[in-house]
Amino acid sequence: MMAVNRYRLRTLARAGQRGAKLAEWLLSNTDKLLGVVLLGNNLINAAAASLVTIIAFRLFGQNELALTLGTLAVTFLILVFSEVTPKVIGAAYPERIAPATSFVLAPMLKLAYPAVWFVNLFVQSLLRLLHLSPSTSENSMGVEELRTLLAESGTFLPAQHRGILLNLFDLEHITVDDVMRPRGQIEAIDIDAGLEEIIHQLATSHHARLPVYEGEPNNVVGMLHVRRVLVRIHEDDFDLEELRSALREPYFIPSGTNLYTQLAQFQSTRQSLGLVVDEYGELLGLVTLEDILEEIVGEFASLRPGDQEPGLRQDDGSYLVEGAVSLRELNRKLQLKLPVEGARTLNGLILDHLEAMPEPGVSVMIAGYPVEIVQVHERMVKTARIGTRRANNHSSS
Repeated sequence: MMAVNRYRLRTLARAGQRGAKLAEWLLSNTDKLLGVVLLGNNLINAAAASLVTIIAFRLFGQNELALTLGTLAVTFLILVFSEVTPKVIGAAYPERIAPATSFVLAPMLKLAYPAVWFVNLFVQSLLRLLHLSPSTSENSMGVEELRTLLAESGTFLPAQHRGILLNLFDLEHITVDDVMRPRGQIEAIDIDAGLEEIIHQLATSHHARLPVYEGEPNNVVGMLHVRRVLVRIHEDDFDLEELRSALREPYFIPSGTNLYTQLAQFQSTRQSLGLVVDEYGELLGLVTLEDILEEIVGEFASLRPGDQEPGLRQDDGSYLVEGAVSLRELNRKLQLKLPVEGARTLNGLILDHLEAMPEPGVSVMIAGYPVEIVQVHERMVKTARIGTRRANNHSSS
């Protein structure tokens, strides 16, 4: 009864199983359940010991050796057949036995209720004397307990489902900065550029919506739905003023917002794309609903328009990777385990470990992966080669 999974029992009870309902009722009155079980248990044990004493006296008289042997024999029999074996079986198969035994324990509790009530009077008095107040609240689990339960669910839950549920718990610890497309990789339209250049950019763009800025990228003036404009770019009266009238208010996201909060914000505002800005209003990157969904369900089968694979596979099994690529994207797509607690890009991670200006040809060991700097541009790692075979010693350099 005590070893049964309360949540499984509750599920069976809600499914209409009568034995599970009885077991759940008994477990909700733990003091009375223990009272009737221990009352019957001790009554039978005491009766067995008295019976053995009477039998020994009648068969062998007041023979101390016979009485001792009889006591040892009945102790052995009670221990094996009435204590250890039944309890081991009960602990091994609680979900089968608890509902079945409830059909016996429930009537016993009703019959022996006066005796159980009388015993519990002394028990409750003793607990109050010791300033103890046993909790009668239902079992509840926090996030960490649920995480452990999912991690140890084994074959009861498919690995993919378990991974999705575990990823949901991590949304509060991952921010939009971790999954956003960095500012340097955002395709945007400069409204101060010539009309022909803007039309050419719209015609060749792979994206459905593009940010539009004026003068410099931080001055975003709106979002443009490309398809709505493409149908009119060949009309004679199409000009920059009409382009401005087609802009929609941009949706900004504060830097540091966790993904769980942002997912709720996307849902409430009916948005699916936002621009991440810092406390000074400077544009940091762009995040979409799809970026958040990928953190939950994993990488989608096809690449988004304009996306490229995070690395170019080499003959030796290593990958040539751009320094600006996100570490989380690298880990997800190349099945790596690079640390994501500090730096968010491969360039930042390499600089953190080097603690010096990067130079081509320099190699560093990061989390057991050999990383070689291939190309440097303006004191930043532009391209690096990563070995996907993890070394046994996870030294940092």
